[in-house]
Amino acid sequence: MTTLTDRPGTALLVIDVQNGVMAGAHDRDAVIANIATLVGKARAGSVPVIWVQHSSEELPLGSPQWEFVAELPFGPGEPVVHKTFGDSFEATDLEERLAERGVGRLVVAGAQSDACIRSTIHGGFTRGYDVTLISDAHTTEDLTEWGAPTPDKVISHLNLYWSWQDAPGRTAATTPTEEVAFTA
Repeated sequence: MTTLTDRPGTALLVIDVQNGVMAGAHDRDAVIANIATLVGKARAGSVPVIWVQHSSEELPLGSPQWEFVAELPFGPGEPVVHKTFGDSFEATDLEERLAERGVGRLVVAGAQSDACIRSTIHGGFTRGYDVTLISDAHTTEDLTEWGAPTPDKVISHLNLYWSWQDAPGRTAATTPTEEVAFTA
């Protein structure tokens, strides 16, 4: 139901599943396993997988912490979008990669729930995309020292409020990995 005309396709966005981001992530191994399952399902359904990679002072280009986790290998022809802002659309070529592939629906997984995931799902939604957040395939680190809720509550809250988002001509949803069925 996307508002983007002539773009019936779906893409899986894998956001910031990098060594430095995932090192202290809540439920790291389970989330990576779920993302690996999603990547396998997307590839089997000929659905594009688009990788998003953040760089910053904490994640310098080319550094070990900037690299994607070894458990998630790239497939041939899968694009990598490099970003420096939370929203994966800001100052990147993500929109071009999606348009080239006729994508109007995003399936989103990765890190961090309360930063780049939240920014990107809102960014996509306001740009006209249908956006499905995979409820058990996103994570964050423990920021309680700075007043944030515990990671499990951050994840739970994002899942809760995203399932109630709405806007004209677009859909927002949450679903667990096991219920995702990709079709080209």
